[in-house]
Amino acid sequence: MKILSPEFSAHIASGATTLCWCWRIERRDGTVLGFTDHDNSVTFEGTTYEAAAGFTASDITDGLGLSVDNLEVTGALSSATLTDDDLAAGRYDEARIAIYRVNWADASQRVLMRSGSIGEVRRTGASFTAELRGLAHYLQQPTGRLLQRTCDADLGDRRCGVDLSSSAFRGEGTIVTAISARRFKVAGIDTFESRFFSRGLFAFTSGASAGLKIEVKSHTKLRAAVEIELWRDAEGAPAIGDAFIVTAGCDKRFETCKARFANTVNFRGFPSIPGNQFLTQIGRASR
Repeated sequence: MKILSPEFSAHIASGATTLCWCWRIERRDGTVLGFTDHDNSVTFEGTTYEAAAGFTASDITDGLGLSVDNLEVTGALSSATLTDDDLAAGRYDEARIAIYRVNWADASQRVLMRSGSIGEVRRTGASFTAELRGLAHYLQQPTGRLLQRTCDADLGDRRCGVDLSSSAFRGEGTIVTAISARRFKVAGIDTFESRFFSRGLFAFTSGASAGLKIEVKSHTKLRAAVEIELWRDAEGAPAIGDAFIVTAGCDKRFETCKARFANTVNFRGFPSIPGNQFLTQIGRASR
């Protein structure tokens, strides 16, 4: 049930309304953006909701019980703050969103209709469609610890304890040859063994993608050549001489934790847990 102020209720009951939709988006990096389907910008609570031509939303779908409520927003990539590069880089993944119904003639008259997060984003040419998931979506996500053989901590976090700023787990270098937007030959990390940085984090420190961080898919060392492949394309075209910092990766296995990081005291898995093979063994009588 939505509770409206007396002034807003009277405005709606008047039969001649000046209503619009406003969307407030807060990305995980702290950036806050506002958009509205009105033809002029609307401002309230310190956020300016930019008038976005062609920015429309589907009907809000409500479900009974704990089913997920959702809707879709469709728009054009015409705003200076809503770019194709940001969508491709995943900067809007799991962004928090609040949807308001507002009297654009008096923005103090408004009501919060829905809150949740951005789910799947589909792009077609210069337009996009974003799925907005309700708060019930989080009830479907697994929480707590799982009993599994591999570690459930993130390398370098508080539970893991490995210091990734140490030179033993961190390398700096430059791109020598850009094979593609995600694969290149590099110099400066020749002393590290092959696959040491696989599953690690690659951060551009100069060039068109400066500041961008992408997970490493593979790190191979063949004779004098060292090659890095990322899981996705860099935002800008990598060029010869672009500098980077890359940190070690971890496959979450107990053996890796022991041999590479000497950190078994903080291992957060259960390496001795019986597997499916143990459960399906047939008992045999001893002689």
